[in-house]
Amino acid sequence: MIGTNSTQTVRFGHTELPPEQQEALRKARKYEWITIAFLAASTALVYAVLGNSQAMKAAWVEDLLSFLPPLSFLLAARVIRKRPSEDHPYGYHRAVGIAHVVAAVALTVMGAYLIVDSAIGLLSAEHPTIGGFNFFGQTIWLGWLMITAMVLTAGPPIWLGRVKMKLAEKLHDKVLYADADMNKADWMTAAAAAVGVAGIGLGWWWADYAAAILISGSILHDGIRNTRGAVSALMDKRAMTYDDDAPHPLARRLDAYLRGLPWTREARSRIRDEGHVFHVESFVVPAAGSMPSLEQLEQAREACIAMDWKVQDMVIVPVAELPSEFLPGPTTGGER
Repeated sequence: MIGTNSTQTVRFGHTELPPEQQEALRKARKYEWITIAFLAASTALVYAVLGNSQAMKAAWVEDLLSFLPPLSFLLAARVIRKRPSEDHPYGYHRAVGIAHVVAAVALTVMGAYLIVDSAIGLLSAEHPTIGGFNFFGQTIWLGWLMITAMVLTAGPPIWLGRVKMKLAEKLHDKVLYADADMNKADWMTAAAAAVGVAGIGLGWWWADYAAAILISGSILHDGIRNTRGAVSALMDKRAMTYDDDAPHPLARRLDAYLRGLPWTREARSRIRDEGHVFHVESFVVPAAGSMPSLEQLEQAREACIAMDWKVQDMVIVPVAELPSEFLPGPTTGGER
């Protein structure tokens, strides 16, 4: 098991993780396995009381799709440990992005299918029915079991999502973040399904389809958002924070440090997000046209790498002037 031995070195490629990230990775793996165990139980429970409710069907499918992010994370976390090779000189960090795309596309396709399926049922005015079962001589409406199942499965994902959200930030893991974000929103799926079942009991047959469309829309929204983020990352979009909310602040820090060196006049960097780690190319214009020594360049490089554990590869290139073709955008503030 990764991180179970305190003396064992944990690496992403050839990047050795600091103790805080090693512990975060250990916890992330543990909570993803807990998530998978919970999903196995909740999926079986929902399937057992599925009935003819379209909303329950959509909730069950969402539970099945919820297996994808934790499985993707566990698989990618194993693959990226491999060191760079001749065929893969940048390492295997892109496995995280590939896992993200696969999970996101599956969400998108299934969300779209469920919306169409639910809309057809609504437009054709198919009236779903929920029967009962005999319990010690008493007839119990099956809808009560459906609603109970939704209530029981609503709470744990919220807690898991909050825990994994903090770990995603420490690991700069967008697959883990997407999983946590979906977990935090699972209560809405449970609530919508319960309302749809209750609607059938009240004679509002359309409420079940409306709830199913709402759940399907949530799945589709998650899929489109994650697909957009995952594809952008694979297309070498500038490095963003773990939640894709803003450009990563490391670029400013690197440029500010490099500009502050006595032998530089100007400096700008471009950063490629490889998955968990960054590949950085910094272009520096030497002061007074003097070429820095190899020792100065190496000291600057080591100082930049020491700023953040995510800086896996760092290249400093002395140039006569900043190459605009490689550094598009405004130059103010050191941010592209």
